[in-house]
Amino acid sequence: MQKKPTLRFPKKFLWGASTSAHQVEGGTHNQWSVWELENAKSLAAQSEYHFGELDGWQDSQKEAKDPQSYVSGKSTDHYHRYEEDFDLLKKMNMNAFRFSVEWSRVEPEEGAWNIEAVEHYKSYVAELERRGIEPVVTLFHFTLPLWFSARGGFEKRSNVQYFVRFAEKILRELGSGIRLVITINEPEVYAYESYMMGYWPPNVTSRRMCRRVLNNLAYAHNQAAAAIHAINRRYKVSIAKNSPYIYAGDDALLSRKYADFHQFIRDDYFLRKVVKQCDFIGMNYYFSDRVYGYRVHNPDERVSDLGWDMAPANIQQALERVHEKYGLPILITENGLADHADENRQWWITQTLLGMQKAMDSGVQLEGYLHWSLLDNFEWDKGTWPRFGLAEVDYLTGHRKLRPSALWFGKVIKHLRENA
Repeated sequence: MQKKPTLRFPKKFLWGASTSAHQVEGGTHNQWSVWELENAKSLAAQSEYHFGELDGWQDSQKEAKDPQSYVSGKSTDHYHRYEEDFDLLKKMNMNAFRFSVEWSRVEPEEGAWNIEAVEHYKSYVAELERRGIEPVVTLFHFTLPLWFSARGGFEKRSNVQYFVRFAEKILRELGSGIRLVITINEPEVYAYESYMMGYWPPNVTSRRMCRRVLNNLAYAHNQAAAAIHAINRRYKVSIAKNSPYIYAGDDALLSRKYADFHQFIRDDYFLRKVVKQCDFIGMNYYFSDRVYGYRVHNPDERVSDLGWDMAPANIQQALERVHEKYGLPILITENGLADHADENRQWWITQTLLGMQKAMDSGVQLEGYLHWSLLDNFEWDKGTWPRFGLAEVDYLTGHRKLRPSALWFGKVIKHLRENA
């Protein structure tokens, strides 16, 4: 029997959780909030077709079939209740928190800055600092101001200047309260869902446009990173890259070649364009894909509420691959699962920590782990029914309650920090 590694993490290791503005703040007005109102009924009607065969459907179907579940509305009201939520971080002994600044709040009209919103985020960061929690700020997490979207968004390279201007404004305003900056979250997911499959706004189905948007997002990162570094070299800048581990299920040449090709398209195509303007690599890890021939065929022995094959231990291989190829420190910026009954989260985190330790033992420089998500949140076109939160949220009352797995994780973090 293989001996489990002893868990031992560096003293300055970041332990925390992540959110994004549109998914938790409530009261946003952007291209997503407009799209939700137009599509809520159809998304609710399609839910059983997409998810009706999953084991947990009986528990989720009432919410999933309700059109209101697909309208973010006030969401968890994190915009007003953030101090309460930061206290949850402290209760779990966390020392880091990733969030996004909602561009549409800060610049609701082109060139017109909302000072009240800017002051909100300055107070937000100050409250994290007061609690000894390292802020990790994200600048683009899928939502765009309506005026920017009307200009064509990231479809046009000439529009990147507006994103860079926003990045400079926010970093100058937040100042010394920020050290770690994520420019763009999951660029390939945004490009694929919005411009290839057409599931997300603006519902385009074009391989050519998908590639153009992805290339423009790489350009946007490089331009924003250069501008941020010019403000102050203390800023450490990266992207948050969804990095699945893709592997051949057998030794067949076709399986191995297709796995390598799949990995390149989903990971390295973008990373190689931006890595020179990254101080570290932000990694979002949710799943692996096992390839036979030219098809993905996962074990599916355990699946999440969204039907995703759960292979948390494979984060080891994902970390080792990215480290070997790019040689930069890695911060896990998202990792988690939809688990409304809280049946698999403790197992998931345990397997993840073991995988992280094995990766570190093999030479990976790992800076921290941020779990997705601190709160149950609005899961884009899936609405509110998938429950990713360490904290359970009652959407009617807004009441927060740490799930048993979160209380357990808090004790684990306390032990690991005390024994670092």
